[in-house]
Amino acid sequence: MNMDDKLIIGMPAGSLADPRRGGNLVNLLKSAGFPTKGYEDGGPTTFPMHTGLVGWDGRPQEFGAQLALDEVDIAIGGDDWVTERVLEYRYEYDREVKLNKVLSLERGNVRIVVINLPLNGVAFDTWLTGLLREKPVVKMVSEMPYLAVEWFKKKAASLGFGESHGKFAVQKYHTPPRIDAGLVVYESWGKTEAKVLNGAVDLGLEITQTGSAIRNYGLEISEEIMKSETGIWTTPALRENPAKRELARMFLLNLYGAVYAENKVLVFFNAKKEHVPGILDYLKENQLFGDEPTMNEGLNFTEFSIQMGASNKTLPIARVRYELAKLGATHIETVPLDSCIPGIDSIDV
Repeated sequence: MNMDDKLIIGMPAGSLADPRRGGNLVNLLKSAGFPTKGYEDGGPTTFPMHTGLVGWDGRPQEFGAQLALDEVDIAIGGDDWVTERVLEYRYEYDREVKLNKVLSLERGNVRIVVINLPLNGVAFDTWLTGLLREKPVVKMVSEMPYLAVEWFKKKAASLGFGESHGKFAVQKYHTPPRIDAGLVVYESWGKTEAKVLNGAVDLGLEITQTGSAIRNYGLEISEEIMKSETGIWTTPALRENPAKRELARMFLLNLYGAVYAENKVLVFFNAKKEHVPGILDYLKENQLFGDEPTMNEGLNFTEFSIQMGASNKTLPIARVRYELAKLGATHIETVPLDSCIPGIDSIDV
């Protein structure tokens, strides 16, 4: 199949494909106008309404490499795993990869943190300095070993151990160290906390949302490496293919509209002419319109429409409807939004 005029989209398997988990990506795509077939059932993923879009089912852990190789044109994945693959290319293959995050999907928020046994009030830098003096080889464990390498090299250098601990080796768990000084990172498949708790390593680098699992193991978070969220990533090569770029712009603009519309509603209502001035004052006072309110004027009534957040605690929608009714609004209707696109400039590819 000739893919020169198709947009190949890396579709993340796992929790993101489950309509009950992962921020409900299935429904987000549907709201954007791209209903999928097969995605939530484990693939293969197709887009029945858009033959120019091709789903490539994969793991978010792999998409950074696939983008680097132009195997996929765009991919849905987390900042953490994309960064991990970029760092792997840098440290293992001496190749710099440039990938672009073009859209946040505002879901999948996690933190990447350094964890260790309790330090009993000792400052982390003080403890780590002592560890570096004591141990020629420091051991870490992580599902993201190259993020660990990047952090450790910068940290060791800042503490004055850049030369003595500058080497690194990424290895399978508890294989013999390939270096005699520096950092050994054991690549883990989970349960990082258990390995730190039982003293198998000096430090861990872990993915967490709330930190509850880390606390349950009696461990401490000493540093936060990065925050991560799910987004859309592209390769610079996409710009060189006009057909693919146009498809990407359509895909991204509509996804942006679906994300922007999440948790927003349209409120429609009518008002007699004599009630219009009071309602306009209320809308202006509560900043319920942008440049000017949307109004359709009839002979005796004016129809209004306003957009507002459905979960705004400072201005609850129930209170707004009640206060509008007190000011003379009638036939107040609330309609959830599937999409809201401010304009073509909302995205850039």
